[in-house]
Amino acid sequence: MNMAIAQQTYIVESRELLRDMENALLRLEKTPQDPEAITAVFRAAHTIKGSSGAFNFEAIVEFTHAMESLLEQIRSGRTPIDSGLIALLLGCGDHVSSLLDCLAADDRKAAFERVRDTGEGLLGRLNTYLGTARVPHVAEEPAREPAVESIGGATVASTGWHISLRFGRNLLRNGLDPLSFIRYLGSLGEIAGVTTLFDAMPEPADMDPEACYLGMELDFKGAVTKETIEDVFEYLREDCAIRILPPHSRISDYIDLINTLPEDKTRLGELLVKSGVLTRRELEEGLALQQRLKEEGGQTGAGHRIGEILVGQGAVQNELVDAALEKQDLIKKSKAIESNFVRVRSDKLDELITLVGELVIASAGTSLAARRAADVETIEAASTMGQMVEEVRDRALKLRMVPIGETFSRFTRLAHDLGRELGKDIELVLTGSETELDKSMVEKITDPLMHIVRNAIDHGIESAGTRCERGKRPTGRLQLNAYHDSGSIVIEVADDGGGLDRKRILAQAVERGLLPPGHTPGDEEIHRLIMQSGFSTASEVTNVSGRGVGMDVVRRNIESLRGSLSIDSVEGQGTTFSMRLPLTLAIIEGFLVGVDRSSYVVPLDMVVECLELSAEDRLRVRESGYINLRGEVLPLLRLRDVFDVKGDPGKRENIVVVHYAGHRAGFVVDALLGEFQTVIKPLGRLFERLSGISGSTILGNGEVALILDAAALVQRAVENESVHHPRATGSPHGHAIEQNLQANLS
Repeated sequence: MNMAIAQQTYIVESRELLRDMENALLRLEKTPQDPEAITAVFRAAHTIKGSSGAFNFEAIVEFTHAMESLLEQIRSGRTPIDSGLIALLLGCGDHVSSLLDCLAADDRKAAFERVRDTGEGLLGRLNTYLGTARVPHVAEEPAREPAVESIGGATVASTGWHISLRFGRNLLRNGLDPLSFIRYLGSLGEIAGVTTLFDAMPEPADMDPEACYLGMELDFKGAVTKETIEDVFEYLREDCAIRILPPHSRISDYIDLINTLPEDKTRLGELLVKSGVLTRRELEEGLALQQRLKEEGGQTGAGHRIGEILVGQGAVQNELVDAALEKQDLIKKSKAIESNFVRVRSDKLDELITLVGELVIASAGTSLAARRAADVETIEAASTMGQMVEEVRDRALKLRMVPIGETFSRFTRLAHDLGRELGKDIELVLTGSETELDKSMVEKITDPLMHIVRNAIDHGIESAGTRCERGKRPTGRLQLNAYHDSGSIVIEVADDGGGLDRKRILAQAVERGLLPPGHTPGDEEIHRLIMQSGFSTASEVTNVSGRGVGMDVVRRNIESLRGSLSIDSVEGQGTTFSMRLPLTLAIIEGFLVGVDRSSYVVPLDMVVECLELSAEDRLRVRESGYINLRGEVLPLLRLRDVFDVKGDPGKRENIVVVHYAGHRAGFVVDALLGEFQTVIKPLGRLFERLSGISGSTILGNGEVALILDAAALVQRAVENESVHHPRATGSPHGHAIEQNLQANLS
């Protein structure tokens, strides 16, 4: 694999691990004794440390090693969990994320220097918890044993080897001197201890002066690998029994090596050889013995497994075999998961969607040409192709659909940190996390959603003292919810705070000249006020609010995505912000309508039904602006008037009934042209602010049709109807107008 691609994969996976660690830490703050959460945090830090070592990213290795040391104390119960410790570990996760950013910087050294002070401060706080087990600061050289050896891509101290020798009887007859091998071993390091064994020595009368009866147990210190020691006794291999055990005090280091091995080997023996705790010769001997046992006793069973054989031969410790078995199981599970997924660059998906869009347009042109040719076989072939293109389109769009839960989970940390900063206890509830949305849309709603959440925590939810005075529980509740509705996705941010302060908003609006003194606006007007540019009711500028960058930016960003923002607030009970967005920005099912010689597209998911406007109703409808639709008032918009289309309408007009955000309205058009797969094309910069238009598309005949901003048009129709018939404004004439309206409808 190309090194740059491998590094990018490492960064992506490390960021996923950091997100998992953050979520686990936030769970721990609520349930400090949750063993699964503790293990998840430890596993994330440990995996990042191992992967970083494979790429020689020492700054990350050293920092995560300090985190791992503290997490080990937490896991063993030596360090209790409290809010301060959680905050420290969250900050450590942020620092690791910053170190990952440094890897992608053009000047790595300068980037690391910028975050060095932060790292040193965090290490100092970690060392406060670690006590005597402190780790070096980033600025210090990490302390190492004098003799180290690189094995399997990581450093392992190699002091304290234990070598067991049992010399063969014919060793001396073959002209070999045991002491010469011991002296050569001493040249590679230090022989710390020798124990000579005489248990094989016979009685003097039975001794053969040319035979060797000795055995030795040696303790050896040196910067060597197991294979190097084995090579010392190469010529004794046929005449001796040799067992080499790595330092028992360093078994944990070997276990770390096994855990950080690349996942390209799944056999137990290969894992042990790769980590350096087993030599190739020892593995071959163990496999040969396993084969003999299998031939003698039939199927391989208990006692015939290679791990048990290697432990029985003294070639490796049982702890290392257990670690290798765990790694083997992890690799198998990882490969099983990976076999179900393929990583694809997002720009390649974008190219695919673009090509599918062109295919949809070409298919529509083919169908049109077939109908004009009036050839039955051609029409049937075009219809079949159209169905397949539609299926390809749906499948392609699903490739970019991702659950919104990942976006929601980011706000868990935000609610935690912002609550601590403001001295508020916040409970974040996430629902509808499985709701799917186009990936391109997810990326664009994060900032508006971030601002709404911060606004809810800062402005909406009161302090614990105020909440208790109002009879509420001290912990504020903030809910993020997502669901599908009429071909759109609705994202709600609801809090149980104090709601919008009408008096304060009105006072600020009058002061800024947005409203005349004494005017009493309705709820809709109040909601529009807080979305004015620079409007803020914050009494002072803080890190969170009061800088004049408010809901107007949020509203513009949402509208740029062909969405809308609505507010529902009850003073003293809370506020709900609702973002309504299209599911995708690429291709939609549309309903084509005609006004004179112009064509318009209405999103099909918003169309409820179509009606013919009778000749006797035309004049009355033009005057009143509504019709009686089965006993309900249906406000109307004549698209001919909205877009100032010249000329008189034809003999027949139709009404397209559209539903959006709980409201219904009717669009009066000249012709109903049927369903149409719509590839959304953006308008040029000159036309992108056109009222009532959200985009354009190309028809099968090559003509351009405009896509209606149905949400804005429905809102306009509802507002026009409420202006002409203000039943809900609370005016003294409202009841009389309502009676008159019902009389007209009947």
